[in-house]
Formats: sequence, structure tokens, C-alpha cells
Amino acid sequence: MKNPFAKVPFEVVAGTALALAVLFGAIWLFRGKPDTGVDPPKPQTSNDTLHFAAGAEQLSYLDIAPVEELAAPTMQSLPGKLAFDEDVTVRVFSPVTGRVTELVAKPGNATKAKDVLAWLSSPDFAQARADARKAQADLALKQKALSRAKELTDLGVLARKDLEGAQADLGQAQAELDRAQSVLKNLDPTGNDARYALRAPIAGVVVDRTINPGQEVRPDAQAPLFILTDPAKLWVNFELSEQDMTKVHNAQAIRIDVDAITDKHFAGHVIYVGGALDPATRRIAVRAEVEQPDPRLKPEMFARISPLEDDAHKEIAVPNSALISIGLHHYVFIEETPGTLKRREVQLSVIGERVAYVKAGLKAGERVVTRGAVLLNAELGQAE
Repeated sequence: MKNPFAKVPFEVVAGTALALAVLFGAIWLFRGKPDTGVDPPKPQTSNDTLHFAAGAEQLSYLDIAPVEELAAPTMQSLPGKLAFDEDVTVRVFSPVTGRVTELVAKPGNATKAKDVLAWLSSPDFAQARADARKAQADLALKQKALSRAKELTDLGVLARKDLEGAQADLGQAQAELDRAQSVLKNLDPTGNDARYALRAPIAGVVVDRTINPGQEVRPDAQAPLFILTDPAKLWVNFELSEQDMTKVHNAQAIRIDVDAITDKHFAGHVIYVGGALDPATRRIAVRAEVEQPDPRLKPEMFARISPLEDDAHKEIAVPNSALISIGLHHYVFIEETPGTLKRREVQLSVIGERVAYVKAGLKAGERVVTRGAVLLNAELGQAE
């Protein structure tokens, strides 16, 4: 006996399975769970409107929320990533080889410029101190030699060329002292400590530390020992395709959304648009500055960036889960009164990955079904 499904295309089977899944989901949602034994009352329908009785079980499976008005974007949201503002960020390396004897700064500590971050026992630093002392002693010796040479020259005992040689020796000794003191001052501005003090070059907050007590450090280390930054300033980096290059420019306002913070949109503006495409990705790098960052925002967080229209006109934002598409038309369900839900056509300007923007058909504050709209539409279709 031949298999009756042998020549049925996979797409047909998959489509049939999907349709059955939606049908059974609608039955489960709007007819009650199979094991209750009691079907909830059917809603009344009229003119694209569903009327549910007060306390109807079906309403408990819906999410209904007011919509808000936001500045209209020029395009779909783009993926991006938050980053340190490099204008106020410094990565601290050790300029000397040594061993960590004491850690002072910890992640989260606020520091001032020149505050000690860690103390090191360093042969390089000890050598720099010794060089400075040696240069100081040599300078003093050369000064005495020059003084004696002047006296002997005045008495006619010493030739003028010997006096000039003493003067040259003094100049060389002064230059060597200046060099040694400059090195020492660069390593230790105070000049009072036997140990080397690794200091903060700028004021900021310690956001990372990669060393521990007793650890050996080197000037050629790959990773910084400390990272200091101003947490009140953040950048967000994203990329544009060639086709979208004309939609973003310097100083343009943007809206930033992150999955970790769903109760707030963040504002920013573009500060840099790359001058050339990346030959590998065929995309152009864009950098923006976050305005008044929330303490909950952290570098390396993923974000969605929406470049905004320059005229700052606003449109209604609705989640894509609220949309119903019938042919070329789009609809949402509005809560007119508790239990009364009306299907209304809307006109969209931009449909993003998660949010669509409505240019006509909705007003700010109207309550829209954000979950369960597809099943409401199925219920309405059964009544037609």
C-alpha cells in the first residue's frame, strides 16, 4: 500500500501544522482549558468589536497597556554596544618592573588625580633614585673643581683651556642631574618614598583591576593594571550600511534602548561618522554620546539605536506583537472600555525589529492589546 503522504511537499505539512497549532491555541485561550469541563461564555461581536463579560476568563490572557508618543526614527533600530567614553578614560600600566606590595584602590573606588593606586617594590625605581643621587654628588664635585680652577687661573698657575674644560665638565654633570631627576620625578612626583607609587593620572572611578598583592608587573604587559573612567559619560558604537549612510549625520539625535532596562528610553547624539567603509564588512562606523547616562547602564551592554528625524516630530510606538496584518493593511485592538476591544486600522511609518511606529490611527495614552491580538483577531474572524 502506498504512503498517502509520500508526495506531499514539506511546506504544506509545515503550514498545516502551524495552522493547527494556532487553531488549538485559540481554542485553549478563548474556550477555556480542556480539563475545566466548563467553556467560558463567547464574546459578543459587532462592527469589528468584541464585548467580553466582566471578569471573563479570556481577558486574563491578554496584556493591555497604554501607548506612548516618541520622536519618529528615520529608519529601523540598529544594533550597537555601549562603551567607555575614551575622552575621560585611562588605562594604567606600570612604567617599571616590580612586585606589588600593597593595593590601595579597589573597583568602585573614586580617586583623585595623583592618588596612589598601588605600591610596588621595584629595582627600576631604586636604580632611578640611585642615578639621581649619583648625579647630584657628581655635580657637587664638578662645582668644586670649577671653583678651584678659577682660583688657579686667576693666580696664573692654571691655563685657560683647563678652566674651560672644568666648565664643560660642570655642564655635563648638570645635564646628567637634570635627566636623572626628570626620570625620578616622572616615576615619583613627591620624591619621598622608597617604594614606587603607581598613581592615578586623572580623577575618576576604578572600574577594573587586574593585579593582586605579590604579583610581578612589567611595562610591556598586555592588559592594563587599572582602568579609570568617569561613569557619568558613555559612548555607544554602531554601524551603518551603505544604503543608510544618508540617514545619519553628526549632531543628530538618537534614542537608545537596552534589554536590561525596559522602563526607560535614553537620549544621545551622534559625535562621529566614519570617513570610510570597512572593506571587510562594507559598513561605516558611527559613534554617539549618551546624554545623562543611568547608573544601570554599563559598558559592553548591547543596545538598539534609533536615529531620529531632525524635525523632532513624534509618532506612536507600539510593540510588533500588537499588530495584525491583513493583506496590505495593519490593525491593532483598542480597549474602548473594560471588556470591549475594537479592531482599528493604523498606518505605519517604520516597522522595527520589536517596535513599529504609527503615523495615523492611534493617539498617545490609548490602551492597546500587546499580547493576544492574533487570537482576538481569530475570534473576530469566526464570528464574521
